[in-house]
Amino acid sequence: MSDLFLLSPSQMAKIEPFFPLSHGVPRVDDRRVISGIIYVLKNGLQWKDAPRDYGPHKTLYNRFQRWAELGVFDRVFSNLAANDGPPDTMMIDATHLKAHRTASSLVKGGGLSRHIGRTKGGLNTKLHAVCDCEGRPIAMCLTAGQVSDHVGAKVLYPMLPDGDSATMIADKGYDSDEYRAALEAKGIKSCIPPRKGRKAPPEFCKAQYKQRHKVENMFGRLKDWRRIATRYDRRADVFMAAITIATIVIWWIQ
Repeated sequence: MSDLFLLSPSQMAKIEPFFPLSHGVPRVDDRRVISGIIYVLKNGLQWKDAPRDYGPHKTLYNRFQRWAELGVFDRVFSNLAANDGPPDTMMIDATHLKAHRTASSLVKGGGLSRHIGRTKGGLNTKLHAVCDCEGRPIAMCLTAGQVSDHVGAKVLYPMLPDGDSATMIADKGYDSDEYRAALEAKGIKSCIPPRKGRKAPPEFCKAQYKQRHKVENMFGRLKDWRRIATRYDRRADVFMAAITIATIVIWWIQ
């Protein structure tokens, strides 16, 4: 067991307060099970291939699925991300995540949208995210791969904190009068280069815009997790839970 990944006691102390209470039979060791879930997600394993030292693979899978449905990982993320208060600088962008055939196969009986769409690169999902000045995600959502960045920005907009003197940095794909006005209504300044052809292009700070690489770096670190870079989960909420777990481990409990 010493050679396997395990969350440290200090890391567990940060996330345990948000776990649901155990009723009836005590739960299997949370530290071992959560560490096993992280190991599977990071290394892109099938659940049945999880090392036996983490316990039965069905226990790992069932805990992951059940807590994803209950929103446990969302609760951990939102509380940890809010600890530092509203950021002074934010960056927004989106990236495509390839959908494996197991994620894009037909679902019987319909159900909720899986947020999988077709682009030139094939079937994929689009992850929209806002990060702070340190490149740590503070808001995320999924859409189908062909969906415009503006649609993702509208979904994320209610999650943005109101900010006096806060600034939103984005590429020219987010340049629109509507989005600039919406940011201004929240007290957020925009640092967005104008598109070509604008009759009255808005000004932006080129020096501040250079920080935008941090959101690109954030996506790169997330894609180091193999079950994030390639989507294997049919259900969008379960896949979003995997992304949320990766975000918590990489940025919020280190």
